[in-house]
Amino acid sequence: MLFVRVSRRFLLPAIGIFSLLSCSVFAQKPTDSMPTLRECLALKLEVRGGRTPLHSDPVEAQLISGAWNLPHLGQSVAFPNGKTSVWKKLEANSGGRIQSDVLQGGYALWTVQAPEAKTLLLEADGHSMVYVNGDPRIGDVYSLGITKIPVLLRAGANHLLFLCARGGLSAKLTPVRSKAQLNPNDITLPDMRMNERKNLLAGVIVMNTTGETLTGLKLTAQGGGIAKTQADVPPLLPFGIRKVAFYVGKQHLQKPGDYPLKLTLAGDRKVLDTLETRIRLRSPEANYKVTFQSDIDGSVQYYAVNPAHPLMPNAPHPALVLSLHGAGVEAMGQADAYSTKTWATLIAATNRRPYGFDWEDWGRMDALEVLNHAQKTIPYDHQRVYLTGHSMGGHGTWQTGVHFAERFAAIAPSAGWISFITYAGGVQAQNPNPIEKIFQSAAQMSATLEYLPNLNPIGVYILHGSADDNVPPTEAQEMARQLGKFHRDFTYYEQPGAGHWWDSSPEPGADAVDWRPIFEFFSRHTLPALEAVREVNFTTGNPGISAWSKWAGIEAQTSPLTVSSVHLILDPLLRRFSGTTSNVEQLALIVTGLSAGTPLNVEIDGQKLEGLPYPDKESLLRLQRTNGVWKPLMEVNFARKSPLRSGNFKEAFKNRVLFVYGTQGTSEENRWALSKARYDAETFWYRGNGSIEVVPDTAFSAEKDPDRNVILYGNADTNGAWKTLLTNSPIQVNRSRVQIGSESYTGTNLACLFLYPRPHSDKATVGCVSGTGQEGLRLTERVPYFVSGVAFPDFTLLRSDTLTNGTLGVLATGFFDNDWRVSKGSSAFQH
Repeated sequence: MLFVRVSRRFLLPAIGIFSLLSCSVFAQKPTDSMPTLRECLALKLEVRGGRTPLHSDPVEAQLISGAWNLPHLGQSVAFPNGKTSVWKKLEANSGGRIQSDVLQGGYALWTVQAPEAKTLLLEADGHSMVYVNGDPRIGDVYSLGITKIPVLLRAGANHLLFLCARGGLSAKLTPVRSKAQLNPNDITLPDMRMNERKNLLAGVIVMNTTGETLTGLKLTAQGGGIAKTQADVPPLLPFGIRKVAFYVGKQHLQKPGDYPLKLTLAGDRKVLDTLETRIRLRSPEANYKVTFQSDIDGSVQYYAVNPAHPLMPNAPHPALVLSLHGAGVEAMGQADAYSTKTWATLIAATNRRPYGFDWEDWGRMDALEVLNHAQKTIPYDHQRVYLTGHSMGGHGTWQTGVHFAERFAAIAPSAGWISFITYAGGVQAQNPNPIEKIFQSAAQMSATLEYLPNLNPIGVYILHGSADDNVPPTEAQEMARQLGKFHRDFTYYEQPGAGHWWDSSPEPGADAVDWRPIFEFFSRHTLPALEAVREVNFTTGNPGISAWSKWAGIEAQTSPLTVSSVHLILDPLLRRFSGTTSNVEQLALIVTGLSAGTPLNVEIDGQKLEGLPYPDKESLLRLQRTNGVWKPLMEVNFARKSPLRSGNFKEAFKNRVLFVYGTQGTSEENRWALSKARYDAETFWYRGNGSIEVVPDTAFSAEKDPDRNVILYGNADTNGAWKTLLTNSPIQVNRSRVQIGSESYTGTNLACLFLYPRPHSDKATVGCVSGTGQEGLRLTERVPYFVSGVAFPDFTLLRSDTLTNGTLGVLATGFFDNDWRVSKGSSAFQH
């Protein structure tokens, strides 16, 4: 039996802790073998929330400096805005959940007394993260019920500190069965199909309940009528979790239905755990799930397919419709919401999770990965590709549409919002200082309205309910108003009296998602062949995200992450491209529509380039502007910024990204590096169904997979891979000093984030989560770079007083120039 009490004073361990809700379990009943959260002290944070790279939190400031002590009932806390908050006692309701507005961004401490050291599984929900005896671990902010986290309780007092977010918290500790276990709550499974006999990718969480890295485990999958397969489990971090890929074997079943599938985890020649689940076998005409391996992190993702049912057996290939779901919706549910079409196949991406990334950042990448995978594997009419979505998916339709309009013949957002600033909690300074201007530029691609002109060549259908109390119809009305200034092929329809969701008829095609007029609108639009396009008007804010429209590509900007545009016309008779550009340093033109062998002409920004040789490589004519003068670019220097490798910082987390934590520091520094790398991997799993490989610097090989992105945890003194990867970087960090170009900063409370090209690769980057001293390293622990709507420039240097003084604690931030040098014109510094 475990008894839980609250200590009157407690100095937190060396690693930082952020959330405080002092919770107690005093009298466990004889039947209670494991502790459960019953009552707490709670503190509400009296600070402004929202999606912002910086936040104010005096409690966290004390935590990372080691100055915080356990609070007592009635103790007050002062905030930088002059407000105060008092620690209050809260109790669980009859359902065992603590519910209070204090926990809308409030803090909590649960102190558990253990008679001996042991590993338990923490199952909690309602919190964004928790520190367990000083180690950061992932929370379950959306109460998905999927988190089971192995935690080590030491003999004596153990302190679990929760950062709550949505007004409620439940928590319990449950026993472990073996040194490695399977989590049944988060399995990614495909659907088998009657007309297919092949191995299918799947994924399941494997938990390491020991304090050592586990290797050599095997995962077996089999079922009646399903061939047996075996997968090697990658190394598992101490007390870590990882979504492990495996194959469901070929099926030899006779009829559709749900069939048992048994997973067996083994190691040291013995079974460690088993899990029984069920997998569907679908008929050829039924909706189904498809799995694939993501190029972002190597994880197994899925999308849903609602296949076309053509009226004739030899009908032409159907159209392809990509649908994006709303918040909290599964992709399978999204596909099932549509009636079957005779002329179109519908695919529904996941956004990586039901909430995911609001279809920006890795959510946008997921939509494109799904579209690419479907276009390679499902027969479709290449001229009839469409995009639609509802609510958050309506926003995703706007975002994906404006940045990749060339991929679609028409788009149709339903109940969609414009941007984080107009709807979803984004914070933007009205009179920004130089630091704030840089951060706003980093978020440039989220400014949907800036890129609305990209939709001019395609059809747009906007749908909204006039009484929508979730996403106000003013969001759709504003988009229609802006489109009305230039667009001649859009429809705006507002359903009278309808809310966020409606179904106006029992007949198919009458609800907010499956709206018949949308599909009728789609059927009247087609994509032109590349050779038929005579004019390109294209705008981007970051070529690393969106660089191309038809035959024109913006490959480099003059000023990074500010709007760039081209307005070009192709005259095939004169073999001439002509037009203007803005903020473009490198331009690429596809010339496949012009016959080879005859010279080309370009008239651009008032300059004439005549008799240019037809390009021998890639059918790409590249031009570069230097000192205002355009010239042909004969050889591409891929060491420079390009669509393959650019900024900002979040772009480092893709390209089969690998986390490398330092082991060359003190025991405290090494513990931080492992804990932070594990926490980031857990966070990307929770938010993005991710599966990131995490290795120590001693196991990192620069020769292996040289084109993978790498994230380093630590600094030049503590991470052994730093010298190999970052010797030539203009940013250097050690225990007491940060050098950024010619600017030097000293101290032990500095946190530094940046990315830089990986040596000997044309596309890979190295991202760094680094700092000086333990306080500086700990300052990185709650930097929200996995939160959608929050952007970070190429580099950012923070001092610990950002938690109380905001941008006054940001010492440097900015963008590298195209040669990856620190550019004073695109950066801001203060001392």
